[in-house]
Amino acid sequence: MELAKPPVKGRAPDGAGPAVEPSDLQYLTFQLGNETFAIGILSIREIIEYGALTEVPMTPPFVRGVINLRGAVVPVFDLAVRFGREPQKNTRRTCIVIVDVTTENGVQEMGIVVDAVNEVIEIPPTEIEPPPEFGARVRSDFIKGMGKIAGKFVVLLDVNRVLSVKEVAVVAALGQSADAGV
Repeated sequence: MELAKPPVKGRAPDGAGPAVEPSDLQYLTFQLGNETFAIGILSIREIIEYGALTEVPMTPPFVRGVINLRGAVVPVFDLAVRFGREPQKNTRRTCIVIVDVTTENGVQEMGIVVDAVNEVIEIPPTEIEPPPEFGARVRSDFIKGMGKIAGKFVVLLDVNRVLSVKEVAVVAALGQSADAGV
């Protein structure tokens, strides 16, 4: 019986197909309530301490506000609220994960509030299952896959869908029209 070999930089595990880079297998895990989620590290820009948010009027409830990040205005989203949950109280472990989101205008930095950052883990493609068709507590189009780690599942998020600029704009417009009594 041949043991599976770890991916070699520049080649897929089976030697065919697209290259598998080590960074393609790494995910930042974090907590939202009692659940563990992960985002591919290639989307992560940095992790900063929670604070210094400026609230923006007439935005959807999941938009916490904006921060000044080295002179750039970066919108900050509350993932728990984005997933239809109650906002969590901030603790000393609450932080903002700055991610790069691909839009039709290029790459935009956005922040997501998480309860705690755990660690960077490696999940081989063979340990990733497709998103569930039902039963998830998160919209299935937000889920890139389900990573298996030590007998448990970690929800792998698709940040481009979770933080879709078009969808956020539609939700904001709906909120504004509801506030105007339309």
